[in-house]
Amino acid sequence: MTTGGKGWLSCRQVLNIMVIFGFMLNYALRVNFTIAIVVMAKTLKNLTNGGAALDDGFGNETSTALASVASTTEQSVISEEDKFEWDAYQQNLMLGSFFWGYVLTELPGGRLAEIIGGRRVFGYSMLFASVLTLLTPIAAYTNYIAVVILRAVLGFFLGASWPAIHPLTAVWIPPMDRSKFIANMMASSLGAAITMPICGYLIATIGWQSVFYFTGGLALVWSVMWFLVVFETPAEHPRISAEERNEIETAIGASVKAKKPTYVPWKSILTSPPVWAIILTHGASVFGFFTVVNQLPTYMKYILNFNIKENGLLSSLPYFGKYAMAVISSHLADHLRKNGTLSTTATRKIFTAFAVMTPGFLMIVQVYMGENRSWAVGIFTLALFLNGAVTAGYLGNGLDIAPNFSGTIFGMANTLSSFGGFVSAYMVGVLTNDNQTYGQWQIVFWILAIIYIVGSTAYLIMGTGELQPWNNPPERGVNNRETEEGVPLNQQGQNNKPISASS
Repeated sequence: MTTGGKGWLSCRQVLNIMVIFGFMLNYALRVNFTIAIVVMAKTLKNLTNGGAALDDGFGNETSTALASVASTTEQSVISEEDKFEWDAYQQNLMLGSFFWGYVLTELPGGRLAEIIGGRRVFGYSMLFASVLTLLTPIAAYTNYIAVVILRAVLGFFLGASWPAIHPLTAVWIPPMDRSKFIANMMASSLGAAITMPICGYLIATIGWQSVFYFTGGLALVWSVMWFLVVFETPAEHPRISAEERNEIETAIGASVKAKKPTYVPWKSILTSPPVWAIILTHGASVFGFFTVVNQLPTYMKYILNFNIKENGLLSSLPYFGKYAMAVISSHLADHLRKNGTLSTTATRKIFTAFAVMTPGFLMIVQVYMGENRSWAVGIFTLALFLNGAVTAGYLGNGLDIAPNFSGTIFGMANTLSSFGGFVSAYMVGVLTNDNQTYGQWQIVFWILAIIYIVGSTAYLIMGTGELQPWNNPPERGVNNRETEEGVPLNQQGQNNKPISASS
């Protein structure tokens, strides 16, 4: 396989493949400890048998991982000497520490990618995270505090990786193809669906340490490959063909004069209705996703006397379904935009309503039909499936309205939405603590419905696909300047010369 435009794969196709595997591994590095701790801690068995569930502080229960690996770890090779005397407090501390770092670097990571390039930020984030993952067993044998620190630093690096993709998209992917590329981020769902059973098998046959060596090793190999085959811009790629480079730069507009903004127009961003449309909708969507995924097992157990996590395939279906919807809807959205059937604004609003508002109406149906096992499972699964269409809606909208600051916008949205899991877990806990009744869960469904519908309505009112005037702000002291998409931040005027056929 070559990575040039004249080989088997174009440079953009190589980039697509690397991003897909990158996000799969990104999620694997995030959840591997959540899975392994099931058998690492001596006290966990007693806790789970008693009906208790660990929570990482953001709604991601260890009971989710436990159910996924339980069937493969019943005859595990792990000896008692390889387990740790961690109590529930220590385990929750280790699980939650990941998000201490994660929420701190979403916004800085997006801004840094705009300045030095998404390839560097995403690549180095994954490289350092893979090394930390390989060191996890050593940290575990040292002290649980060492694990707390390591997981916090791991979150610090992985938090910067997500918003870094948007600035990379802005310089590599033509505007009419960006929905399809952003759908690659949903490969994290594939990572979730695949990581759990694989890690369960490794734990049962080799030991919990193998989980970290396997995921960390794969991520390390991926990181090396990333820097070998991915480059910041088409102009910097040594193996790209003149045809592919011209095609990309002509579509993006990189051949016109442009200067990178030297500052962030924070006042314009923070007072922009389209930006807040993205933030509010993103928050509503993530809040609903966290609530459905993390609280569904509890609802099934206490209300329907059926634990959906007992069926490994059923557990994975929502993740596979969400990714499938992301790919299908993104291809359709870009097709509709490219042939002029729908404007970018109309496309983003239609798919956002489909992905976020429709699950809200499904939650209303759940209020009245949720006591029926078949209806409950079907509604929850359908809601997660439809939510995958966010890639054709608001998820890449920052690239439409302000490609120069798309990383900053996504960082803002993801920082706030990262608290969605914590808030949802707290909400369900308050409403159902010692009161696991269908009536209390109906309140949960109503809250979900309202949040989904209000969030998507905000986008329908304030959202747009039009380039914003503050995307290329005037230099300080300059009153008038032409607004253009230009080259997102990490590409300067040196790449603006015409390209000859021999370049």
